[in-house]
Amino acid sequence: MGHGANIDRRYDLDWLRVIVFGVLILYHIGMFYSTWGYHVKSVHASETVESLMKLINPWRLTLLFFISGIAIRFAIDKQPLIKFTFKRSIILLIPIIFCIHTIIAPQSWLELLENGEITSGFWAFYPEYLIGSIDKYTVIIPTWNHLWYVVYLFFYTLLLIPIARPLASFMNGYGKKMSSRCLDNCLGIFVVMLIPVIPFIIFHYILKPIYPSTHALFDDWANHQLYFSIFIFGFLIAKDKSFWQAINKALIPALIMVFIISTIASIVWYLESHNHSSYALDITEHYSEKARKTAYAWFSIVALLAISQRWLNKPSKALSYMTEAVFPWYILHQTLIVMIGYWLTRQGLSIYSESLALILLTFLGCYLINEYFIRRWKWIRPLFGLKLYKLKY
Repeated sequence: MGHGANIDRRYDLDWLRVIVFGVLILYHIGMFYSTWGYHVKSVHASETVESLMKLINPWRLTLLFFISGIAIRFAIDKQPLIKFTFKRSIILLIPIIFCIHTIIAPQSWLELLENGEITSGFWAFYPEYLIGSIDKYTVIIPTWNHLWYVVYLFFYTLLLIPIARPLASFMNGYGKKMSSRCLDNCLGIFVVMLIPVIPFIIFHYILKPIYPSTHALFDDWANHQLYFSIFIFGFLIAKDKSFWQAINKALIPALIMVFIISTIASIVWYLESHNHSSYALDITEHYSEKARKTAYAWFSIVALLAISQRWLNKPSKALSYMTEAVFPWYILHQTLIVMIGYWLTRQGLSIYSESLALILLTFLGCYLINEYFIRRWKWIRPLFGLKLYKLKY
């Protein structure tokens, strides 16, 4: 495929998944320093970091669901459907149940402590957390917080399983021919850049004004439309050579569009932050915001897929290690951010010292806990989504 991906094994997507989860950790550290809602806040919280976060926010989780759909297609093609369903349920459901009742608890405790809703220590609060409440505090306990992604992925997988084989067969037959007809020509770049934008348009223009984001599963219809659509799309095109060749060819156009849209958005945000308000600025802001939230997300994903396909499609021992470690790190990272951040911001440090310490301690904490507590102990591994046996690298 030239610079295209190896269809038998997608090391490029393994790398991209690891990188995006790393960005997600940094994003949640940014939440600690932004003015947006978060479980606890730094004394240095301001709007300074928000422009960068706005450029990351539209594509980070969408890309993860897209990659998850691709990964499931590869997994399903290698094993019986019943076996896959059982293994996937164990890998996702056990960590969800375990971590909601353990790992997430300190986040709720510190959030309520910072809000002044409780004054008790953690161990006094913990039994109450386990008993649960939906209306006593401003947050529901117990809760899944950042594990909503895992919860959604589990339910999306259950919804996909009954139609997985028919969809795979379709893409191996007529779907493959239709994709080739649309993409294997001079218009393929435009098709691969424009058609997948449709779910984003529906999300931002139609559903999101009606169904605000909740991450509560049962009333989050706008997010379901976007994330489930892109999840299914990833499953469909996972082994479609025409799609991946078109993605590779679309790198330069995608980068140009990302640059144009992000530049316009950044200028608008700068003018807004300096109170340069005008009718023209309001109109520009309206359209740049809509463009960023519809086209920008997919163009960014196209660019990242093309870059990883060209330069990251290679195995390594480091990749094997990080591919296994990424799920435990994801489970651990936000609790570490909340606990370490809550303590650090009360130490009188400068913004630079505090933020650097938080980044280093969060990543170090994830590494040490995973390396010496999770991955080396057979019966702890499944609680964090790992297989019973330790992989050799």
